[in-house]
Amino acid sequence: MNDNLNLPSNVQASRRWRLILGSDAIEANPDSQGSEAGLDSRRLRSLEALYQPTRSGGLGRSTPGVIRWLDEIRADFPQAVVQVMQHDAIKRVNLRSLLLDHTLSDHLDPDVILVAQVLSLAPTLPDSLQDRVRQIVRQVVEDLEQRLRPATQQALLGRLRQRLPQRHPRYREIDWQRTLYANLKHYQPHYGTIIPEKLIHRGTPPQIRQDVLLCLDQSASMAGSVVYASVFASVLASVSLLKVRLLAFDTSVLELTPLLDDPLELLLGMQLGGGTDISAVLRYGLDTIQQPQETVLILISDLYDGGDRQLLWRSLAQLLASGVRVISLLAIDETGVPSYDATNADYVARLGIPTFACTPDEFPALISEHLLV
Repeated sequence: MNDNLNLPSNVQASRRWRLILGSDAIEANPDSQGSEAGLDSRRLRSLEALYQPTRSGGLGRSTPGVIRWLDEIRADFPQAVVQVMQHDAIKRVNLRSLLLDHTLSDHLDPDVILVAQVLSLAPTLPDSLQDRVRQIVRQVVEDLEQRLRPATQQALLGRLRQRLPQRHPRYREIDWQRTLYANLKHYQPHYGTIIPEKLIHRGTPPQIRQDVLLCLDQSASMAGSVVYASVFASVLASVSLLKVRLLAFDTSVLELTPLLDDPLELLLGMQLGGGTDISAVLRYGLDTIQQPQETVLILISDLYDGGDRQLLWRSLAQLLASGVRVISLLAIDETGVPSYDATNADYVARLGIPTFACTPDEFPALISEHLLV
């Protein structure tokens, strides 16, 4: 909470506990004074309207009441808390009916989770709401692009520069044969020797795996990761060194590569929900990869699979045997703490496949590390 940081820690802790315990605790222990007391009272009313509706009347279905409540929590709570309360309120008010009310939906703060929920509802919404859906998705996509594009490009290009041979190599790092050949024109007859103007490093420049195949699980459990991964896919496709493809899958495989230059249309093309058959997308990838030794396949999935587990494992082994580098990304979300199929994850890790989850801010550094060989 945005409590006054100048207050002693025990006072801040006391205020938090009173909000947790409710109005009875505030009446019994009125420690807050002045503006703090007013703020605590407003916060308590907002919390009870959502979580104890019998005491404060609740949110109900009143559009003016919900709008007022949304405006109040935005003013009284930090953004991270507002998002949690907004999502809980959406469950109670019913997101579909909320979107149907233009006046009410305009007061929502779009974020990744809201976009995931909206996309899952999009096929059932009337045509009159499709512009509103695009508006919500566009705002979040633009915010994510501004946040993620510079970090991703800097991570890739910065790591590549770090791996390049140094311009002024140390003595033991000099390739003398190439250095002498490159400096023959600098032979000095008076001294009977060559004075090199350019020293050549004996190391080899780093190589980057140019082909990136993203296999994105679009089942409902991966909804938040789908939003982040779609924007990342678009950002990676903008890096001139890379050739990026995107496959979205559930029980079938959908090629979305043509939409990579427009992350908004890319997200709107997703079909959240349905079952999951991971081996199907892996087999499709294996059949369509043209340069296995130059390819990184990134499987973005929580590994909950409704298909043949043995076939999934065989498909992964075949990809590795072909020379493809495989990465298993269990989730991209703000917590970086995934829910996943432990049996599949354990087998994938035992194959030597890097298996992890990460926050969006960690993704650029992690992916740049695995693209360089």
